[in-house]
Amino acid sequence: MGVKEPNKRPEDERQGRLRVARRLVVKVGTSTVTGPQGELCNERVEPIVGSTARLMADGRQVVLVSSGAIGLGRNLLGLHHSRLHDMVTKQACAAVGQSLLMEAYKNLFAAWGVRVAQVLLTEEDFTNWGRYTNLRRTIERLLGLKVLPIVNENDTVSTRELESVASRTRNVPFSDNDRLAALVMSGLEADALVLLTNVDGLLARSVSETGGTSNKRALSEVIPLIEEVTAELKNLAAGPSPSGRGGMITKLEAAEIAMNCGGTAVIAPHFCLPNGSEENGGGLLTLPRCGGEQSWIKERNGQSHREKRACLFQALFGSTDHSPRWMLSALSIATGMSSRAASLIARATMSKMELQRKILDRPRDGGRRVFSSDAITLFCCRDHDLRFPTTPTIGCR
Repeated sequence: MGVKEPNKRPEDERQGRLRVARRLVVKVGTSTVTGPQGELCNERVEPIVGSTARLMADGRQVVLVSSGAIGLGRNLLGLHHSRLHDMVTKQACAAVGQSLLMEAYKNLFAAWGVRVAQVLLTEEDFTNWGRYTNLRRTIERLLGLKVLPIVNENDTVSTRELESVASRTRNVPFSDNDRLAALVMSGLEADALVLLTNVDGLLARSVSETGGTSNKRALSEVIPLIEEVTAELKNLAAGPSPSGRGGMITKLEAAEIAMNCGGTAVIAPHFCLPNGSEENGGGLLTLPRCGGEQSWIKERNGQSHREKRACLFQALFGSTDHSPRWMLSALSIATGMSSRAASLIARATMSKMELQRKILDRPRDGGRRVFSSDAITLFCCRDHDLRFPTTPTIGCR
């Protein structure tokens, strides 16, 4: 009934939701995949590869959404980041770096016996029903063949995002692949979206008194459980990523998309996922800092505090089929409206379509059907008689 267990900790709820997830979309950003100069950060990528491979060995289906192509291309070409202000240079770096990114993943996953596939997407793949359906079928088949799809935006041909980011507008289809990962999660009806970062989850500011005096200091604590994305939370998440195109705000927006399509989202620098082993808390993924400095778990009073650095976003609705999910994706991209508004419109539209199907179903006796004026208005926004080709006249009383 959706009632939480008494005294249940957010860490336990997060762990439980991820343990039962059978299909996951895991997203890693530029600042996680690459180092300061755009070089591949093996210290961070290798643990992600190992954890993903263990998830697949346990029978889970995983889709990896990975950024980093532009950074890797820039590093190979020896370009300073200040040279990436023009569109063509960014696209050239993406073309060079994408092959390097896939080659790295291919070699790393091969050590675990995992085969990988490259899937490059643009916004049209989510706004066009035919392309959306083909994309869905292709990834479904890859998952059925035990192949790991590695998704990235096709920056060499898709310019709208780079142009939008350059102009600092908020109406962008993908931002550092955060929205892309959420749309993939929605389209595949995945159970969970995991957004990995090189920082903690969403931080809340609080004030604490020190030394029993009136002196107060500001503290930053990770919000462990979020049931609704509010304007206040978006203000807390404001600010871009120094190396990527996104930031915490885009991750918050991606998590909101996941919530509105019936999924669970997690933002974390490291997280626990079920991988078929109870060791290390059922599969802990730890992201070390690039450069060899390990971000190990600090123990305090015999208890680990690693789980307190992740945010869990609860689903707002029950899971839905892929038709309203596609509408949510298309509306969100084409109009720039919030995922909440797009979700409500998509659900209302599907309700109208279901009513239309019932109206168009010819009665067995071939007779006339009568519907209330409210039902007719819901379907077509008018209350007079409707006539459909090859169907009997529908009266309104």
